[in-house]
Amino acid sequence: MPIFAYRGRSQTGLVVAGRMEAKTTEAVVAELRQQRIFPISIKAQPKPIEIKIPGFGRRVKEKDLTVFTRQLATMIDAGLPLVQCLDTLASQQPNKQFKKTLTGIREDVEGGSTFAAALKRHPTVFNSLYANMVEAGEAGGLLDTILSRLATYIEKAMNLRRKVKGALIYPSTIVTVAIAVVIFLLVFVIPVFVKLFEGAGVELPLPTRIVMELSRLIQTYLLAGLGLLIAGIVGIRFSYRTEKGRRAADTLLLWIPVFGALLRKVAVAKFTRTLGTLIASGVPILTGLDITAKTAGNKVVEEAIMKTRGSIAEGKTIADPLKTSGVFPPMVVQMISVGEQTGALDSMLEKIADFYDAEVDQAVANMTALIEPILMVFLGVVVGGMIVAMYLPIFKLVTVIGK
Repeated sequence: MPIFAYRGRSQTGLVVAGRMEAKTTEAVVAELRQQRIFPISIKAQPKPIEIKIPGFGRRVKEKDLTVFTRQLATMIDAGLPLVQCLDTLASQQPNKQFKKTLTGIREDVEGGSTFAAALKRHPTVFNSLYANMVEAGEAGGLLDTILSRLATYIEKAMNLRRKVKGALIYPSTIVTVAIAVVIFLLVFVIPVFVKLFEGAGVELPLPTRIVMELSRLIQTYLLAGLGLLIAGIVGIRFSYRTEKGRRAADTLLLWIPVFGALLRKVAVAKFTRTLGTLIASGVPILTGLDITAKTAGNKVVEEAIMKTRGSIAEGKTIADPLKTSGVFPPMVVQMISVGEQTGALDSMLEKIADFYDAEVDQAVANMTALIEPILMVFLGVVVGGMIVAMYLPIFKLVTVIGK
C-alpha cells in the first residue's frame, strides 16, 4: 500500500506529523479523524525502488518480534523514553525490513502518534492482538508489563506450532522417501527384470505380473500423473481460499483419526491462551473474542468463537455458546463457566492453556509412537513385496535348471 505523509492538529491545538500506510487519501483522513486529529496536509510519498536479493530483506520472524518485545519491555521498565527505546532497537536490528518498520514507528510516535496507532499502520508485522494489547497497556500505564506478557505469549505460541510441525516432519519424510523409492524401483529396476523374464520363456507368478504392469503404467503415465498431482494441489489451495472450501477442509481435519484430536487440543490451547492474555491485559472481551477468532487458524473454531461473541453481545454468558458449538470439550466449557462466575476468567483461561499445552505434548508423543510402526509395516509390505515378487520367477528358473 502507498505511504502518506501527513500534518494535523490535535484537540489540544498541538501540530502533529507522521506517516501512514493506507490505500487512499480518504482512508488517511478517516483514520486521523478517528484519532481526533484534524488533517492540515496529506501528501503521497514516492515509493522507493527496492532491489530484492535472496537472503536479504527477510520477512519479520516471530523470533525477531519476541526479542524486540522483550527488550522494549526491559528498557521501558528502566525508565527510558519510548522514542529513545525505538531508536536504539531500530539501530541494532539486523533484519532490514524490521529496521525500516521500527524507524517508521519511531517517526510516527515522535510526530505525536500513540504507540498503538503507529503499530496498527504495520499490520503485516504487528497483528491486531499485538496492537490492541499495547493500546490497553498505554491506557492503563502498564506498557512494560503488557509487553512482557506479549513476549511470553509469542514464545508459547511458537513452541506450540513447533510441536505440531515436529510431529508432522517424521511421518511426512518417511512417506516421501518411501514413494520416491517405489517410483525408482518401478522405473529403473523392474524393467531390467522384465527383459530377463521375457527371454526366459517361463510363466510368471501373479505377483510378478502385477508389479510388471505397475512398472509399465508408471513409465507410461508418470509425467501425466505428476501434472495431475500438481493440478490437484493448486486446486486444493484455490478451494481453501474460498469460504466453503476452507470450512470443508477444516472440518475434515478436525475429524481425522489421531491427527484430528491433536488439532482440537491445539485449537483449545491457542484459543484459551490468546483470550486469557487479552483479558488479563485489559482488552474488552468482545474485542478479545474478535481478535481470537481471526487468529484461530481453523474456520470451524473461528465460527464457533464468533457465535460466542454474538451471544455475549446479547447479554448471555461465554460458556453456553461454547458448549453448543461442539468444538470445545465439556471440561473446558465447565472451567470457563467457573471462571466467569468467580470473576477470574483470565486466570482460568491461562490454566486451561497450560493444561492443553501438556496435552499437546502427550498427543504428539502418542501420535509419533503410533505412526512409526505403521510406517515400518507399510515400507516392509510395499518394498519387500515388490522384491519378493520379482525374485519368485528366479527361484522358479533355478528349480527348472536344477531338474
